[in-house]
Amino acid sequence: MAEAAFTVAFAGPLVTLQDAGRPGHMRFGVPQSGAMDRLAFDAANAALGNKSGQTGIEISLGGLVLQCTHGAATVAIAGGDFTVQLGTQKTRSWTILTVQKGERLSITAGKVGSWAYLAFAGRITAPEWLGSQATHATSGFGGGALQSGQTIILSDTAVREDRLGDIPKPDFQTSRPIRVVTGPQDQHFAKETVTQFLTDSFAVSDAFDRMGMRLKGPELPLAGALSIPSEPIVRGSVQVSGDGVPTVLLADHQTTGGYPKIATVISPDIDRLVQHRAGQSVRFADITSAQAVAEARSYAQQKAAYLAEVSVARGTLAQRLMRENLSHGCAFD
Repeated sequence: MAEAAFTVAFAGPLVTLQDAGRPGHMRFGVPQSGAMDRLAFDAANAALGNKSGQTGIEISLGGLVLQCTHGAATVAIAGGDFTVQLGTQKTRSWTILTVQKGERLSITAGKVGSWAYLAFAGRITAPEWLGSQATHATSGFGGGALQSGQTIILSDTAVREDRLGDIPKPDFQTSRPIRVVTGPQDQHFAKETVTQFLTDSFAVSDAFDRMGMRLKGPELPLAGALSIPSEPIVRGSVQVSGDGVPTVLLADHQTTGGYPKIATVISPDIDRLVQHRAGQSVRFADITSAQAVAEARSYAQQKAAYLAEVSVARGTLAQRLMRENLSHGCAFD
């Protein structure tokens, strides 16, 4: 079996190994973790023809630089609009490249997006925790955060010339407001406060990590008691602390909480939300529970169709040129 090795020349904070997460353990107090932007993560794997949920690297705004020290592997980069440089070749994310021994791959923040995903045509050798390599950033359990000087070993690597080039971006995500279902504790807020949450604009604060996104904007005062009995919470819950500040809970969120939740972001919009940056404006719009279910089903169908499309190999350069029949109509002396 082919192998490859990469040395981490540089890794910013919150650059971690992630897979599809570890569901089924929240009742034991263990978050699911996994990729922040699940659509981009899945697209990177699909574009390489990988198994769904295969471990890759989640890259924060801090960036990542890898040096290939052994072998070769084809890689896919998707997610935010990051700058990708392989040797002297410079491009953007949503692309597939082959990294050869001796080459340096640099992925740094561009103008848009907070997270990018690096998938490999090969399997990353890394620790597992509860059957998953997904990293819980606070504890470090799972595959772990990448550190400068670390070596990443890949097994079952492949060079996939039939997949090189741009990855089509999904066209079913829109720039409309982030949709929420109000509650389950909106009764702890005055009606005017809930209306304000749904009509005013917020900004992403600097307090933004894999656990949650704290927002800046109008204060959302409670109408009654500060806390409620701790209860299970989910990714997308918008909980409001005693200072009236809302926080959207994300991939590494705690499993229970006692702050009232004014709303819950619907699952199809979480991937869009996490790609916001500090200072970027966020607006919310409410829909009913029935509408949220319908939107989730529609999104799942669109996502499945999109991943099926990008998973099809396009052929090598020679095969693509043959399909284009470029010699048609040429005149010879």
